[in-house]
Amino acid sequence: MTILKGMRVVEGSAFVAVPLAGMTLAQMGAEVIRFDRLGGGLDAKRWPVAPDGQSLFWAGLNKGKKSIAIDMKSPEGRELITRIITAPGDDAGLFITNLRVRGWMDHETLSKEREDLITVTLTGDRHGRPQVDYTVNPSLGIPHMTGPESGDPVAHALPAWDIAAGNMVVSALLAAERHRLRTGRGQDVEFSLKDAAAATIGHLGMIAEATLTGTSRPRAGNALYGAYGQDFVCGDGQRVMVIGLTERQWRGIVKATDSAEAMDLLASATASDLSDEGTRWRLRHQITAILAPWFAVRTLAQVAQVFDESGLTWAPFRSLSEALREDPDLSEDNPMFTSMLHPGVGRYPVPSSPVTYSDFARELPGQAPALGAHTEEILSDVARLDDTEIARLFDTGVVTQAGREDARDAA
Repeated sequence: MTILKGMRVVEGSAFVAVPLAGMTLAQMGAEVIRFDRLGGGLDAKRWPVAPDGQSLFWAGLNKGKKSIAIDMKSPEGRELITRIITAPGDDAGLFITNLRVRGWMDHETLSKEREDLITVTLTGDRHGRPQVDYTVNPSLGIPHMTGPESGDPVAHALPAWDIAAGNMVVSALLAAERHRLRTGRGQDVEFSLKDAAAATIGHLGMIAEATLTGTSRPRAGNALYGAYGQDFVCGDGQRVMVIGLTERQWRGIVKATDSAEAMDLLASATASDLSDEGTRWRLRHQITAILAPWFAVRTLAQVAQVFDESGLTWAPFRSLSEALREDPDLSEDNPMFTSMLHPGVGRYPVPSSPVTYSDFARELPGQAPALGAHTEEILSDVARLDDTEIARLFDTGVVTQAGREDARDAA
C-alpha cells in the first residue's frame, strides 16, 4: 500500500506503542527511519525470540522500516540524529518518539533547526513518569474487572493501551501534518499512555459507572458484561464462547438450544423480560444453568454445525498453536498474510496492513531490517553527507551497519 508514499517519518522508540505507530505508517507507504544506539536499543533482543535467539518482537514491530545505528552518547552522534530528524523536504520533518531527552531530542530544541517540525511524543503519564501497559492497567483498576468472579486480580496478556496509544500516535501525526499543509506551521504534540487508557475507560462509561454507583465493575469470568455471553464446555471437553448481546442473537441461542420453554419459566418466575440485555446480565447464572446441559451432551463439531446453520455469534477456545492449524484467517487463505522465510529464523505467516483502500493494491509485508541495515543509505540520502565523511564516521565508530565490517574485511 502506498497511500503515504513520499512521507518520511523518523522514529526514536522502545516498547510497543511508538514502534507500532511507525510500523503502521510504513505499511501505508511512508518511509520510516528508526534510529537506535550501537549494539541495539531496548527492543533489540526482546522476547519472544526465535530458537537462535533473534527477537521476534523486533521482527514484528519493525516491518518495512529503515534502520540506522548511531552512538547516541557522543555529541557527533546526536548531531547526526538531529540532522536526520530535521532534514529538508515538504513530506519530511516528522518525528515520533517516546524517548524524549531534554536539551537535544525534544521538540523545543529540534524545532530550532526546522521551524515546521512536527513531533509526536508519547510519555508514560502526564507528569513524565515512566509507565507501561502492565503498570497502567492495575493503576486504573482493570485487573479487578478481569478473571474469575473470585480470586486475585488478573493482568491482561494483550497490551491494550499500548495498541490504542500507538494508533493515537498515527492519528495525531497525520492530523498535525494536515494542519501543516494548510498553515505551514509545525506542531509539538504530546500525550501519555496513562491518559490514553483513562480516556478510553471514560469513553466506555466505566468511570461514570463507578462514580455514580459507588462500586467498581465486578469480575465476571468469561461472561459478557451487561448482556449475555458465556463460555460452555462441550461433551468432548472443548470449550466455546457464545454471545447473546443483541435480541436477535439471544433469540437465536434460545431457538438453537431448544430452550424457549425453560427461558419462559425463568422469566415468569423472576417477573423479568429476557429480551432486555441488562436483565440477561442479571440472570446470567440461571440462564447458564439452563443452557449448560445442552452443550454437555454435544461435541464441538455438533455445536458448530447447529450454530453456524443458525448464523449465531460464537467461537471455539483455542491456543494460538491450535488457531494456526485450524483457522484459515491466520493463513495465506487470508490475503493479509504472507508466509515468509526469515534468514536464520524460519518461515512463518507475516501480516501486512489489515486496512485496504480502493485505489491501492495490498502490498506484501516488508521484513524488519537488521540493526543498522540502512546506516550508509540514510547518511547519504537524508543527512546529505559525502562518501569521505561517511567513511570517517564508520572508522571512528560513531555509526555501524550490519554486514559492512564483514564486507570490508573480505575486500
